[in-house]
Amino acid sequence: MVKVAQTQLVVAANRFGDLEPYLQGKRIGVVANQTSIVFKKNGNYVHLIDSLLLHKVNVVKVFTPEHGFRGAADAGESVENDIDMKTGISLISLYGKNRKPSQESLDSLDLMVFDIQDVGVRFYTYISTLAYVMEACAEKGIELIVLDRPNPNGHYIDGPTLEMANFSFVGMHPIPLVYGMTIGEYAQMINGEGWLPNNLHCKLRVLKLINYSRNSEYSLPVRPSPNLPNDVAINLYPSLGFFEGTIINAGRGTEYQFQRYGAPFFPVADFSYTPQPNFGSKNPKFNGSLCYGVDLSKTKRLEQVNLEWLIDAYNKTPVENKFFGSSFTIHAGTQLIQQQIESGLSAAQIRETWKAGIENFKKIRKKYLLYPDL
Repeated sequence: MVKVAQTQLVVAANRFGDLEPYLQGKRIGVVANQTSIVFKKNGNYVHLIDSLLLHKVNVVKVFTPEHGFRGAADAGESVENDIDMKTGISLISLYGKNRKPSQESLDSLDLMVFDIQDVGVRFYTYISTLAYVMEACAEKGIELIVLDRPNPNGHYIDGPTLEMANFSFVGMHPIPLVYGMTIGEYAQMINGEGWLPNNLHCKLRVLKLINYSRNSEYSLPVRPSPNLPNDVAINLYPSLGFFEGTIINAGRGTEYQFQRYGAPFFPVADFSYTPQPNFGSKNPKFNGSLCYGVDLSKTKRLEQVNLEWLIDAYNKTPVENKFFGSSFTIHAGTQLIQQQIESGLSAAQIRETWKAGIENFKKIRKKYLLYPDL
């Protein structure tokens, strides 16, 4: 990815002078991965953990989300507890046996810090990890500080609203697919809307971004997960993520993840590719098979979810090849989209059914915004 010139926008991790008073004399746990970085004046960056240790902060444990501390594990791949070879700090996985920090793992801590780059899409699991961390901290009675980062899909709100009957780790709260909030704002909403169980309330502090605009394009310097390699993939992810619950390959097993889609049974076309095991996808759909499909790598920045590609793929799939998988409804957050596509509704007709949910969400969302709205 292209490195970001941090001349105006300042991420919270770079505000150590403001963070330090809360860390002094405390045993700290940090929820972090490869995106937890502090930018340097020369355009390079260092990991937050290295920066904290350099400042003599007592980091006791690091908790890691899906894809692990270094961000190398496949989607859905279990991550085990470990020791970071560089620092010797214990790594506690939140994507293995436990997705929520155990009370025992918090025993030696006075404070938790959360610093992970989100991409603003409901089925991206870092906000679910945030919710479980908030729950665990509330149960333990320790404070959580969220270091805010920009949302690269923060320039719009769109998609179906999750129906709580479809609650899962890829959708825990009744929000649209694309919600237009930073992760700090989202943490405030989890607290404020009472989304933690048993009337829990997390002692929460959000360290804000400086000079953040939702409408500005922000190029992430580090891929937030193995299969989001660049800005185009991140922007297309809300639309092509639907394919995760179908038979169709969405670029996994290529260097253009979430920038193309295809299948061997599509009509022969000028564009084709062959998925092969690679970083982030050990066994992609149609591994080793020639797929005909659609190249989206030159797509201009989207400002809404695109359903045309999902409908196109459905129409190109022979009836004997079951298009929708069992996980599609969980990813979509509703049964309606599958039913609507199977009934022959157009993208415009389907989008119309999202409006009421989006408008209701906007009213709720407004209470928790830390930065000027769209």
